[in-house]
Amino acid sequence: MLGLEKEPFSTSPDPAFMFLSREHKAALCRLQISITLKRGMSVVLGDIGTGKTTLSRKLSQALTDNPDVYFRMVLNPYFRTEKQFLSRLAGLFHVQVSPSGTALDYMEAVEKALFEKGVEQGKTPVLLIDEAQILPDFVFEVLRILLNYETNEYKILQLVLVGQMELLPRISRIANFWDRIALKCMLKPLGQEELRELIDFRLRQAGYTGSAPLFTNEAIRMIEEYTGGYPRKVSFLCHEALEYLVMYDRKLVDESVIREVVAREVQPDRGGEPAPSKDATARPVRPGSVPDPSLKPLKGSLRLKLVGT
Repeated sequence: MLGLEKEPFSTSPDPAFMFLSREHKAALCRLQISITLKRGMSVVLGDIGTGKTTLSRKLSQALTDNPDVYFRMVLNPYFRTEKQFLSRLAGLFHVQVSPSGTALDYMEAVEKALFEKGVEQGKTPVLLIDEAQILPDFVFEVLRILLNYETNEYKILQLVLVGQMELLPRISRIANFWDRIALKCMLKPLGQEELRELIDFRLRQAGYTGSAPLFTNEAIRMIEEYTGGYPRKVSFLCHEALEYLVMYDRKLVDESVIREVVAREVQPDRGGEPAPSKDATARPVRPGSVPDPSLKPLKGSLRLKLVGT
């Protein structure tokens, strides 16, 4: 029906669908420069849904392909003890330490591994920690100590902390930590033009070959207004809009489609409190235009409906 071979607005981090805004590209370039120059610690901040994971995956791609870089990631940074965190680092850097070893034993082993890789082997050890806003305080102290480990010319460990905005006040209060940050990046929501580019990019990557845009200008304006330009919210809403086209045999995502998709969105239970009013995109739908409630959503089967019809 729509000529798509894949789902264009999946929230899974498929590298083929990773759209980088100009701000993301600038942050990626600055991170690569900071790591190449071995400046030490970089911090990437952004609200939920601003594309931090996308940026992290792109950086991971670039660094993993570089034979001079030893890149490791921590995706779940919740640790109960200092030893547990150091044990994770030891595993990432392939260090053998007796399970009965102390935290100090693990620290010394990790430092030795960093020296071997960063000095003797001439590689650049890089550690990226995602969701860094949930790190316990003792981890920041361990990282501060590891960042002190350096030659006369450069920091041996290159650390990238990626987290939500609440990470900012936490690290700013830690003595002798804030001033060790060589690079600070803050990701912001997309503007209307880049939102349009994201939608077009993902549709083309999914196989759309139509000469005319599938989303009208007014629909894109409403998507920006409703989502605030946050890429994750944009993907959710665009997926719902395409699902609507399939369900009701429509050919174009226009203002009416976005309005009806927004109107049918399930809102969280607020314990009897009135739900906050939505923006202009949530205006009441026209009488008779509400989708038939007997029709079931096609979640999980959108791709099958789009191919070969």
